[in-house]
Amino acid sequence: MAARDVGDALEAAGVAVRAAGDGDEVAGVRPRWVALPESAEEIAAVMRVCATHDLAAVATGGGTKLHWGAPPDRCDVLVDLCCMNRPPEHAAGDLVVRAQAGVTVEALARTLAEGGQELALDVPVPGTTVGGLLATGIAGPRRFRHGTARDLLIGVTVVLADGTIAKSGGKVVKNVAGYDLGKLFTGSYGTLGIIADATFRLHPLPAARAWVTATVERPVTNTYGTWTNEDGLTFETLTTDLAGSLATMVPAVTESPLEPSAVEMDWPDAEGPCTVAVLVEGAAAAERAKALCALMGGALSDVQVTEEPPPWWGRLPEPPAPDGPPGTLGEGDRDSDGGEILLEVRNTPSHLTDSFVGPLTAAHEAGVRAAVRGSLASHVFHVALPPGTEPRRVAAFTGGLRAHMEADGDGRVVVLAAPQEAARRLDRWGHVGALPLMRRVKERFDPDRRLSPGRFLGGI
Repeated sequence: MAARDVGDALEAAGVAVRAAGDGDEVAGVRPRWVALPESAEEIAAVMRVCATHDLAAVATGGGTKLHWGAPPDRCDVLVDLCCMNRPPEHAAGDLVVRAQAGVTVEALARTLAEGGQELALDVPVPGTTVGGLLATGIAGPRRFRHGTARDLLIGVTVVLADGTIAKSGGKVVKNVAGYDLGKLFTGSYGTLGIIADATFRLHPLPAARAWVTATVERPVTNTYGTWTNEDGLTFETLTTDLAGSLATMVPAVTESPLEPSAVEMDWPDAEGPCTVAVLVEGAAAAERAKALCALMGGALSDVQVTEEPPPWWGRLPEPPAPDGPPGTLGEGDRDSDGGEILLEVRNTPSHLTDSFVGPLTAAHEAGVRAAVRGSLASHVFHVALPPGTEPRRVAAFTGGLRAHMEADGDGRVVVLAAPQEAARRLDRWGHVGALPLMRRVKERFDPDRRLSPGRFLGGI
């Protein structure tokens, strides 16, 4: 249909609209229009126009993760929620806050800090909005102690594909019978509806924080395809040795009465050191941190207490440099698309060490470098490969990692971001047993596949 018809329809509904530009692409797919609603009612007006004219819509906030997930099958309207950023409604006495979807997590934190409170999440992508936080389900180190956004969410307002405004939690105006919308929509990549605002349970700001860090010096060198250290120990021996140390230390720390809030690991490259950091919050944080040193010192060395986090804390891993062994790439081998290559690895406590040894083993076998960072307490890690890594190597790495992680059915590997050429060779999501149920939910909420079609697993 003519662009003028859609523009006129949106403007008649009181919604600002503009033609899409180069910076509006969603995983490489460019929309035709960008709508800029300022309320749930205006989002509903956009979706009614989409329903009338059979248009597909994708929502965005800060745009920091638009390249995550699969490209949409079609994208006519980008629903930009950047204008939905009114000051949050902070009920300090009730430890509750309500924020529009376009409010950034950083802005929310500043507002809450003025009242001595916080949303106890560490969001690893700067610029993430409340809507993006929920849509992708991303969480940081303190998920071990406080849970994820899904756990702290107590109310949500969403707009469905037909323009219906639905609410759950808090003062319910209209609900969708039989569904907990907050839990259902968190991590759904915008395929069920558009989040307009969310209400969260808060925590008081801790009186103090302290970090216990330990660096494990286990450098490995790749010489003619064989990984050894200066003492002649092999890659397999070194990683097995480290895994054994951490397998002993982690339960001792997480199950101790010292109550750590997070236990994180950073291993930027198999050829360099691995760092473990533990966060302690609240009363007598420094004293409890010192007591943790004794627990960690039995398995690790060079343990120290600091008042500041390590520079990598609460951030996704930095990809290793692409140059040099292993898997040195020539100019003709690189993915011409470049771009971020990021995977998420989850496992159960009984298979904890597979979560970080597996990526490095798979990288060794595929001939690439890999950086691993994540939670030893929650068993969730992120893995980054160098941008421009040859697509067939990315596919080989992902396949090898899944073989290591999913052999017993407990582990899971998700490709969050990959350049188009590499992504074409990959199954982004891997096997998901609940896929038939998820398809039925999609059919219930969006039977015409109008919301982010194809973005989520199984082409949902």
